[in-house]
This record gives sequence, structure tokens and C-alpha cells, in this order.
Amino acid sequence: MEPEVPVLRAAGGFGRARRLLAAASWLPCVVLGLALSSEPLLTALPAHHCRPDPALLPPALRALRGPALLDASVPRLGPARAPSPCLLLRYPEPAPRAGPNSTGPCTRGWHYALPVAGLLRSPVTQWNLVCEDGWKVPVEQTSHFFGWLLGCVFLGMGCDRFGRRAMFVASLVLATGLGAGEALAASFPALLALRLFHGGALAGAFLALYVARLELCDPPHRLMFCIGAGLFSVVGTLLLPGLALLAQDWHLLQGLSALATGLLLLFWGFPALFPESPRWLLATGQLARARKILWHLAEASGMDPEDSTEEESSLATELDVLFAGSPQPRYHWVLELRHTHITWKNGLILGFSSLVSGGIRASFLHRLFPHEPTFYGPYFLAAGLEVVATVFLLLTVDHWGRRLILLLGTLVMGLASLLLLAGAQYLPGWTVLSLSVLGLLASQAVSILSSLFAAEIFPTVIRGAGLGLVLGAGFLGQVAAPLADAHGRRGFFLQHVVFTSFAILALLCVLLLPESRGRRLPQSLQDADCLRRSPLLRGHPCQDHLPLLPSSHCRAQTQLVQEG
Repeated sequence: MEPEVPVLRAAGGFGRARRLLAAASWLPCVVLGLALSSEPLLTALPAHHCRPDPALLPPALRALRGPALLDASVPRLGPARAPSPCLLLRYPEPAPRAGPNSTGPCTRGWHYALPVAGLLRSPVTQWNLVCEDGWKVPVEQTSHFFGWLLGCVFLGMGCDRFGRRAMFVASLVLATGLGAGEALAASFPALLALRLFHGGALAGAFLALYVARLELCDPPHRLMFCIGAGLFSVVGTLLLPGLALLAQDWHLLQGLSALATGLLLLFWGFPALFPESPRWLLATGQLARARKILWHLAEASGMDPEDSTEEESSLATELDVLFAGSPQPRYHWVLELRHTHITWKNGLILGFSSLVSGGIRASFLHRLFPHEPTFYGPYFLAAGLEVVATVFLLLTVDHWGRRLILLLGTLVMGLASLLLLAGAQYLPGWTVLSLSVLGLLASQAVSILSSLFAAEIFPTVIRGAGLGLVLGAGFLGQVAAPLADAHGRRGFFLQHVVFTSFAILALLCVLLLPESRGRRLPQSLQDADCLRRSPLLRGHPCQDHLPLLPSSHCRAQTQLVQEG
């Protein structure tokens, strides 16, 4: 048995204190979900057309007003005869009564159909990010996604070096300051830079909270507390449009979001609600700090830290055994994964699955909304499907196992994408709609489960960085949507082909993953390398769920397999 197991058991196990801390970690997800969901709202594109410019009209038409002026100034497009969003009519100057003979760009700005997504003023309308400047919106979206990616990677490494609590508090401080800076942004370049760093800070807070919650739970409760927290994130997502309707100005909306993050820091910044992870402290040899936290958890769970029985030693005794060696704190970096045999492969497979599930969503959304979509349709559809995916995982993953459900989700995602790619023009409309919704649901499930799976297979000493890489891969995949929009969706078909191929490849890779259901979290890199399926156990699937063996037993088992 690894040394941290009897220590954590002597501190009350997953008793009352740790249950309350894990449940309390759900509430910050509401605020983080609200802040992380703001991107589609801030960049929603309202219906718009050029403001008429009487100076461009012949003298006989300059006295027109209202709809007549609009008809004389703006060309009409399509069967619906909608005003052109980016063009004005041009008239030949020598002939005052002649009709228009050309078109040109807008000269007096645009008229917007407001409110858009509940806002009377947004970054798009404030800085006229349409027509010639429309490329700036995908750039801002890409910048925000890259902020999430960088935050997951670098702040994830910070979790392994400075601790989960330290990075959570630091990320909240950064997110509060950067969010307030966004509310005061006076130019688009300033907003672009602030959104980049704000996304990174929010991603770091989410990651640190996720890892700390996971390390509080024992194996039977990990699924419920970790994936169940996603439902609270959806609550924040659903609250955001209502908050936008109340604020009506994006500056005020961002200010309220920063205020909510500050209030989160005010409460969860205290160690009583968010202590440092004792599992990480034990794994890195910080026994003095671990002793204080474990002592408090034992007392809060109604246990006497100095009381022992014939079956089990007291917490004080177990800690004295650990202190006997006087170990020095030792930290690990994610680059040490290159010295492992199995763990880096497992992480690569889960990162690839996260990348595919994040990138392929744009293909399914394009099938559902082939034209420029409204804000509310894709937004509430994504939130609703996330709820369905979360409930599905809660009901099935502990029963069937992580690997099987991930395999099923990847299979459904790949088949739906392949059918849409090969036969969308031949299939009935309801079939295309059903396949697109099913593909979106499967991609949500694969993304959520890949994160949980990665957090369970990476060892405690580098869990923050490992999970950060997997989450970052998912955000990298989501960059595909704004990149396609930047080119007017002209590269959509090629993008769909690439991600469909990746989904089929991911299906084969998932077969190589171990099963982590019911196993304790690995502490060291050697422990994580034991998470593999031995060739001797292929005929006995139930053996895949045995508790993780110590490193010496793992090496002995490997030697027996090789000798056999």
C-alpha cells in the first residue's frame, strides 16, 4: 500500500469534511461558467446595413426620407430583398435622373438591428466590426481561445509547482483585474490583449478547481462530484443572457462578471473553503503543511487524530512514520513524461480525442445553421446538449467504465460526421438534423469524459500540467470555427474531411487506453505507468478494475508477463 493511503484514511477518508469541501467547489463553477461563456455573446453579429448617405444621391433624390431614402441608397439582395450589409448605390454624376450604375462601400457607418443577444451596445457595434473590419471578430475569438490554451498549459504547470490553491487564488485575482480592464477598454487592440489574458486566467482557475476537487474524492465519488460540477457551469451559461438583458451594455456586463469573480475570491480565497490539496502535499513531500490540513480534516470529520484502534493506526502515528525519513520537497515537471513508457501515450491519445471533439463541433453546427445563425439557437442548444451529455455520463460511466463510454462516444461522433460528409445532400432534412444533434451530443460527452479520464491517469505530481495539455488540445480544436469564419467558411468542407478522418483515427486509439474506474489516483510517474492492461488479463476484463498496485508490485507483474 502506498504511504498516502493509510494517512488519508486516518484523516477521515472521504468523510463529512471532504464531502462538504467537494460540494462547496461546485458553486464557483456558476461564476466561471458565466465568464467562460461570454465569447459568443460579445461577438454576436447583428443584422445591419449601411446608413444612407444623401451626398451620394442625385439632387432630385436628396430630399427623400425614411424607407424611400433607404431604397434609393442601399441595394437589395436575394428573394427576400434584404438591404445589402456592406454596399451603397452609386449614381452617375452627369445624369441627375439616371438610375444607379454601381455600388461602393459604406461612408456613414451602419444601422444595426438592436438589441443583439440582449445588448444594445456590443464590441461589434461600438467599433463597427463588420464588412471590411469583419475579420477582426474571428481574430478576437481565436485570441480568446488561445488564451484558454495558454492558461491551461502554463497555469497547469503552476498547479504542480506552487499548489492548487495558490494557482486558483492567483487566477481569480488576475481574472478580476483583467475583467475590470475589459469593462474599461477604450479600443479594439486593448480589448484583444485583455481577452487573451482574461481567457488564460479563467482557464487556470477552472483547471485548479477541477484538480483540487478530484483529489478530494475517493474512487466511488469521483464521477459524481467532478462531472456533476459541469451542471453548475451550465447554470452560469444559462444566466448570462438574462444578465445581458439587464445590463444592455457590454461594458456593464463585463463589469458585473468581474464583480462576481471578485466575490468568488472573497469567499473561496479563504483556506477554510479551499484548502491546499493534501494529496499533492504528500506526493511532493511537504509533510509539515500536509499535517496541518489533515489534522483539521480529521477533527472536522469527527475523528480524534491521536486515537488509534487495533485495526488502524491514528493519524498522528501515520504522519510520524512519514516524517521518519525527513523527506525534502520535490517537484516534477511535465517534461518528465518523456521518461515514462505508458503515461505519455495515454495522455497523447486523450489529448487527441479532446482536440477532435472540440474541432468537429463546428462541422455539426454548420449543418444545423448553414446560414449566419442567430445567437440564441446555437447558444442554448450547446448548453442543453451539455446537460444531456453530463447526465448520460453520470448514469453510464461508473457502470460501463470510462474506456467503453469514451469508445462509444467517439464511434457515434465519427459515424455521424462520416454520414453527413458522404450523404448530406441525399438525406432527408430530419435525418441531417438528427445526425448533427447526435454528433454534437457525442462530441460534448467525449470532451467531458476525456478531461476526467486524463485527470485520473496522470499522476498527482504532474496532474495539473497533464490535464492542462488535454484541455488545451480541446481549445485548440475549437479554434477551427473562427478560422473557418475568417475565410467566409470557404474551407469548411476540407475542415470537415480532416476532423472526420481524425475521429476515425481517435476511435482506434481509444482502444489502447487503460481503465481507470475504481482505481485510486496514481501519485508518482511510476504509479501512472502501472495503469495499463496486462496481456495476461485480456481474457478477464474484470481484472482491469483492480486497485492500482505499488510500483514494486507493478514491476514484478511486468516481469512475470515478460517471462511468461
